[in-house]
Amino acid sequence: MKKLPDSELMVMQAIWKCDAPVLRVQIDEILQEIHPIAPTTLLTLLTRLENKGFIRIEKTDKAAKYYPLIEEEEYLAEESKNFIQKLFNGNMSVFANALCDSGISKEDLQELSKLLERSE
Repeated sequence: MKKLPDSELMVMQAIWKCDAPVLRVQIDEILQEIHPIAPTTLLTLLTRLENKGFIRIEKTDKAAKYYPLIEEEEYLAEESKNFIQKLFNGNMSVFANALCDSGISKEDLQELSKLLERSE
C-alpha cells in the first residue's frame, strides 16, 4: 500500500468520516473546517486517490459518489508498521522505550497496555 501525501490523506480522512457513498459536497464541508481547498484541487486529489486504488468513483447524472476501498484502520496499521520499521528498525523494545521517554502520560500508557493485552 502506498503512503499518501498529506493532501491526499486529508481527503481520505474526510471520506472515512462519512458513510459510503460519499458526495463531494460532504468531503468539502469537512475540509472547509480544517483546511479549505479549491473545488478543482479536490477533484484532482479524488482522481489521484482513485488511480492509487484508495477509492472508487461512481459517476452519475447528478453527482459523483465516492466509495473508500481501503479502511482507515488498514491504512493506519500499515503506516504504523512502516513508521516503526523506518525509525526503529522494527525493534518494538526500542520503540516502547522511546514512547516511555517521550513524556506520554501514565493514563495513556495504561490504555496502551490494555490494548496490547487484548491483542494477545
